[in-house]
Amino acid sequence: MLDYLFLVFALPLAGFVTLAFARGRLPEIPAAFVGVGSIGGAFLVYLLCAYQFLTNPPEGGAYTQVLWQWMQVGNLDIRLALRFDGLSLAMTGVITGVGFFIHLFASWYMRGDEAYDRFLSYMNLFVASMLFLVLGDNLVFLYFGWEGVGLASYLLIGFWYKDAANGYAARKAFVITRVGDTFMAIGLFILFTHFGTLDIQELMSKVAVEWKDGPMIATIAALLMLGGACGKSAQLPLQTWLPDAMAGPTPVSALIHAATMVTAGVYLIARTHVLFEVSPIGLEAVGWVGGVTALMAGFIALQQTDIKRVLAYSTMSQIGYMFLALGAGAYQPAIFHLMTHAFFKALLFLSAGSVILALHHEQDIFKMGNLRRDLPFTFWVFLIGSLGLIAFPGTSGFFSKDEILFEAFAGGNMHLYYMGLFGAFMTGLYTFRMIFIAFFGEAHHHGVHKPHSKFAHDLPLAILAVAALLGGFIHLPLDSVLPRHEFSEEMEHKKHMLEAISVAVSLSGVGLAWLIFGRSRKRAEALRDSRNPILRWWGAAFGFDWLYDLIFVKPYLWFIRVNAKDVVDQGITLIPEAFKILNGWAAQTQNGMLRWYAAAIGAGAVVIVGAVVIL
Repeated sequence: MLDYLFLVFALPLAGFVTLAFARGRLPEIPAAFVGVGSIGGAFLVYLLCAYQFLTNPPEGGAYTQVLWQWMQVGNLDIRLALRFDGLSLAMTGVITGVGFFIHLFASWYMRGDEAYDRFLSYMNLFVASMLFLVLGDNLVFLYFGWEGVGLASYLLIGFWYKDAANGYAARKAFVITRVGDTFMAIGLFILFTHFGTLDIQELMSKVAVEWKDGPMIATIAALLMLGGACGKSAQLPLQTWLPDAMAGPTPVSALIHAATMVTAGVYLIARTHVLFEVSPIGLEAVGWVGGVTALMAGFIALQQTDIKRVLAYSTMSQIGYMFLALGAGAYQPAIFHLMTHAFFKALLFLSAGSVILALHHEQDIFKMGNLRRDLPFTFWVFLIGSLGLIAFPGTSGFFSKDEILFEAFAGGNMHLYYMGLFGAFMTGLYTFRMIFIAFFGEAHHHGVHKPHSKFAHDLPLAILAVAALLGGFIHLPLDSVLPRHEFSEEMEHKKHMLEAISVAVSLSGVGLAWLIFGRSRKRAEALRDSRNPILRWWGAAFGFDWLYDLIFVKPYLWFIRVNAKDVVDQGITLIPEAFKILNGWAAQTQNGMLRWYAAAIGAGAVVIVGAVVIL
């Protein structure tokens, strides 16, 4: 069955092509059948491949499928090949599995939209690009998938392009992630220059041997790759695009923020972890970036009023947790948390989409209230997702997040441990602030519109709720790909104590949320409208947009204005002017005089005959 691995990304790609060429001529039901069915087919093929991989593991713990040779120029030998190992197995399962249920929900959510098939085509392109990224056997095709994800995210974020704000959000995401992509491209050039290959396995083997002493060039390459990861995963300092990406339809938010795009940076660092291990500075930078981003996003989320933006900053914080884990050398817990996060965050975004449609596209949590009675099913699945987010005991998030904190503590990375612990407190605080305001208290809305389709609405939420509860019991076969740390027996005995501490810290955040936001809505509204400069600073996302506008955007626009007629522009304008002059000369030969034409033909014949005789 592994021979059919190529279908995992070929089916979504075929769905994209089919829907793209339909150009609006397909009715909604056939379009949904193609769009959702292609992802469902990819998920089915994945399950069959995963079953064979797990029951009859290939030699070396990895299966490689070479599709064709793309180019061979000197030392540059690039082939389109797929690699299926423990890491790509885990990532592909998340992308196709969670992606399928997001597509199914989207087929209900987008019903009635005039560009229904175009939306599903973009979703298919997004999934196909992400699968290309995680299955690619070399960094060239990984980079192609990387850029494909960037293109598809631009199309999806700006899907409702008639609103100028949506177009701006799409351009912002595209430009900022291109900054990270440029860093990554330079890193790839450095690696190829030094090792003559971009095949991931060969490259990492050479890095481990030739850069084992940690030369400065290794640190430079690692930091450049980290820059690329920060762009795609919305980590400091390239994080400002993520909240604005909420301009896209809610299923887009679920796809980008849960199962796919924002996890690409985590996958990249995990896949190239050997490079970071030979560069202690690079590995330390990964941990600090993740820890600081996790805390910063938690403070910002406390002052947001849009339910989707709260979840967006929550995603930024949770991806920060994964970077923190990578920086602590806890590679397997990082990927484990990536998987569990996909379950409960996709559930939260889709539940939020259900709330938004029920309230006639209202997203302000202060204009909701008492939704636990009006939308009981949505409330319970939203609560399950939230419990997974705060790592409540027994949920999937508990197993993955506590494993990160334990390995950070056991590995002696105390600064990362304390940042993660404080992040757990902030997660409980901002998550249940959202729940107490939106689902409890008095209703502040104008009626609820119940969903029409129970199947496409309820089934994805129910399945994801089960996964958010039980996903922590899934065992990922990562031992052959990522190192596992062994700790002393004494340290293992401390694990339950550390788990109790993290649970207590998280629940204390929930308790504080109840005291501040659950008991009195007026107190919550007072904090929202507070003139306190610290709270306003948090609400403005620490002023990064203002700072970047001041440092980069305004100077660039000023330079364009004062340099509008520079030498280069003047030189470029001479080109069309020269062609105009030449055209004028050529036009004079077309004067309507037959004798002139006959003379020109004769002269031309003489020139041709003379050239033939001479040459």
